[in-house]
Amino acid sequence: MKVGCPLITCAVKQRGIEFCWQCPEQENCQKWHERREWGKSHDSFVCYQKLEDNIEFIKSKGISPFVKNQQEKEQLVTAMLDEFNEGRSKSFYCIAATVMDIQELKQAIAQARNESKGMDIKGKAKNIHSIINAIAEKKKYHLKLRK
Repeated sequence: MKVGCPLITCAVKQRGIEFCWQCPEQENCQKWHERREWGKSHDSFVCYQKLEDNIEFIKSKGISPFVKNQQEKEQLVTAMLDEFNEGRSKSFYCIAATVMDIQELKQAIAQARNESKGMDIKGKAKNIHSIINAIAEKKKYHLKLRK
């Protein structure tokens, strides 16, 4: 038996809304509150570091701009995988794209492209990892899942 997300089950299946932020009861929902608090310091198979920021973005600008933003991040992950993946970096690039903003990702990719000309794939991967890690350290991002 598959276990689904209880929040999606409640929102979509029981209430007929897109997600919890549309629910009039969300401010008093214990399940919603517990998940958001847990996500401030823990991850599961996905990174929750930007959960609060994502919720606020969607509430203020709507789901369409959020989806557009995510699609652009997906394109940047694809570029990193195409150009800098030595076979061991997919999770790292995905978490970086989840946590970092688009301009930071673009900057990292541009810098890595410039600095890694003529390098083999391992050198390219090491270089972009170093660039991304420097940005993460400066911004206090966590690029590993927090258990």
